[in-house]
Amino acid sequence: MKADLKQIQIPIEAEMAEFEQKFRGLMKSKVKLLDHIMNYIVKRKGKQMRPMFVFLTAGITGKINESTHRGAALIELLHTATLVHDDVVDDANYRRGFFSVNALWKNKIAVLVGDYLLSRGLLLSVDNEDFHLLKIVSNTVKEMSEGELLQIAKARKLDITEEVYYQIIRQKTASLIASCCAVGASSNQDDPELIDKMRNFGEKVGMAFQIKDDLFDYGEDEIGKPVGIDIKEKKMTLPLIYALNQSDWLEKRKIISLIRNRSEDKKAVNEVIQYVKQSGGLEYAKTVMNSFYQEALDILKSFPDSEYKTSLENLVSYTIERKK
Repeated sequence: MKADLKQIQIPIEAEMAEFEQKFRGLMKSKVKLLDHIMNYIVKRKGKQMRPMFVFLTAGITGKINESTHRGAALIELLHTATLVHDDVVDDANYRRGFFSVNALWKNKIAVLVGDYLLSRGLLLSVDNEDFHLLKIVSNTVKEMSEGELLQIAKARKLDITEEVYYQIIRQKTASLIASCCAVGASSNQDDPELIDKMRNFGEKVGMAFQIKDDLFDYGEDEIGKPVGIDIKEKKMTLPLIYALNQSDWLEKRKIISLIRNRSEDKKAVNEVIQYVKQSGGLEYAKTVMNSFYQEALDILKSFPDSEYKTSLENLVSYTIERKK
């Protein structure tokens, strides 16, 4: 591991501290129940990688300004809204090891909280006439929803090709990191080519990030999420898709039957995991992940050296070297 998140944050330490204060202010409400839930959400925030991508991208392309802060807040508000709604959709009781909003306050309130967060983000942009930023982020929310629905549709049929898998993760995961980088560049530049270059950089990082996540499901690094969750949920990820493509018709039918009919059975899930490992699925997924990682680093090479560039390079490394 080249650097941890604390080291990566050094060039934007002041901005991140200021952002945290501003973001807390945006989450306040006069409705006591809502304020109580907002406090709960703010206290349980994750690694804050999204704002880091926004600020570091703004740093590499120009100066960090008020528009950058609003762009980072817009992404966090809209992303938090989608997480609250996702937990309702998935019937999930936990988020990052804590109770989810729907587990504590039930689905009805969780859906309304998600709606409130979305509207806060929209108003923040409209009030400040940040329409260029709103366009980027709104498009991302659309992409993420489409990606989720495509994955649900394909999980029913278990017929995902490698091409469709890339489409799903591009929409579901990569589009968010892409929009962080596009917003960072767009907050201080009016250069469509540069903004698109940074969006492309973020997309490559996001693709590598998601493949890394998919590898955790096979016990890679033995930490992270519990093993076999994707198989239980009938989600077909790259290691499995590759393994099935290497199999003859009979073996393919057997594995798909295990996933379709016995995904709750631990023994069957372990059988699928072993099959994927023996078929070279993990090695193949790692190769593809490293290819996206390299493409992202190549885009950064065109920028002059700076502390922002170094931190961005380290943040990209962090996404694929992380242990959870």
